[in-house]
Amino acid sequence: MNYSAAVFTLLLLPALPASADTFSADAWADNWFEMRINGSQVAEDSVPITTERSFNAESFTFDAERPFVIGLVAKDFKENDSGLEYIGTRRQQMGDGGVILQIKDASGGAVAVSNADWRCLAIHTAPLDKSCAEERSPVAGQGACAFDALPEPGGWDQAGFDAAQWPQASEFSERDVRPKDGYDRITWEDGARLIWGADLEQVNTLLCRLTVE
Repeated sequence: MNYSAAVFTLLLLPALPASADTFSADAWADNWFEMRINGSQVAEDSVPITTERSFNAESFTFDAERPFVIGLVAKDFKENDSGLEYIGTRRQQMGDGGVILQIKDASGGAVAVSNADWRCLAIHTAPLDKSCAEERSPVAGQGACAFDALPEPGGWDQAGFDAAQWPQASEFSERDVRPKDGYDRITWEDGARLIWGADLEQVNTLLCRLTVE
């Protein structure tokens, strides 16, 4: 008895790429921020940091596939590495920072808010001695006006980077930060907090990251 053999060829089709979702975001910063997703910029504060009292809120959308890494660069204005502003005037002082952020999915549900779950690294801290603000002729890097400055670590805003040793973000109240100019036009999620480095005045440039699963 003869049997005919049926030969089946199994076609291995490539897996379909995951589809990106659209997210909406709101951010307010004193004075300036940039947001990256997996290392690529998706938003930047539209008001230059050199603008006096450059506080404003930004609302924007971006597309991303989960999981994704949020990389947030936040800066407070400083005239130079002393960390001071209005140098040589009666208003000479240390500035103070603060940033708040929320991200929602297409249904309006919050997928990320700024709070102490974020890991943040201060890469510019100045002055290291707050008495620098009282100097008549402050010079960055001298005496009370010493500063610490670091480069951005490579890949810090991408998946695979180990930020476990970075400090958690510090949360601050509205009374601490005194947000204005756009802050009140955003309805912030209950869990969204104003965050910064350990000191509102001495930390001038901050890198913060969070992974959204």
